[in-house]
Amino acid sequence: MRKLILSLLPMLGLIAGACGGKTDAKTIDMKSESASTGATALNENPADTSSVKVAVKTTEGDFEILLYGDTPKHRDNFVKLVKENYYDGTLFHRVINEFMVQAGDPESRNAPAGKHLGAGGPGYQIDAEFVYPARFHKRGALAAARTGDQMNPERKSSGSQFYVVTGKTYTPAELDQMEQQMIQQQFYSLAQKRRDDIMRMQKANDEAGLNALQEELIAQATELSKFTPQQREAYTTVGGTPFLDAQYTVFGEVLSGMDTIEKIEKTRTDRSDRPASDIKILSMKIIE
Repeated sequence: MRKLILSLLPMLGLIAGACGGKTDAKTIDMKSESASTGATALNENPADTSSVKVAVKTTEGDFEILLYGDTPKHRDNFVKLVKENYYDGTLFHRVINEFMVQAGDPESRNAPAGKHLGAGGPGYQIDAEFVYPARFHKRGALAAARTGDQMNPERKSSGSQFYVVTGKTYTPAELDQMEQQMIQQQFYSLAQKRRDDIMRMQKANDEAGLNALQEELIAQATELSKFTPQQREAYTTVGGTPFLDAQYTVFGEVLSGMDTIEKIEKTRTDRSDRPASDIKILSMKIIE
């Protein structure tokens, strides 16, 4: 990775041009919400760290989720929507085997067959709450969907769309390789944020400053990308989607009913990953 920063500006240009808004099978990026630039959801209880349980009934069976107390903005928003019956009648509109099942688009309610979904929401976003590495994308993790980095550099979450991780298991060697790729990706992400400093030092031919900054960014990228023993244990046993870590807010997990999630995961889908037969959320209820 050494000397990368010396040619970083043209590389940053390439990355910015290549990101686009494309959604593929390895991201949870949403299409742009027409109201996504509106107000950010407020956290009503910033000092409250209690967790909340939610019972979910679907046409494929039931499951129970735990909303973490250490992601209070996401917890409070989800509770608010549940109490408003916001999710009732909405679909699991994007399902990918060995990856995740996604729901929470209000436009999916009574959507005709073939309609492309994934752009709907309540008209606001939620500030990212990365509690990483404590909260990560193990199998059964509950996380928030969002729009892509290019239009959403702060990685704010959708106001309503969420996904449950299914994923797959990895070998230690595969995790090692993924770790190195994540370090490099994180390096360029951090460098994007220091673009002005890099340009200033390049203009001044400050090679020593550029080298020092490069070492600083490499150290930060490594710290942010190294898997903990807990992550390695989970990803090599129960599985998950480690390449999404520290990019999307994980704010809960499935406590019971993972067999229902697995049934949804295996359903037949169309080219847009929408289930061929509608899978509905019938109701959600806070468990007191």
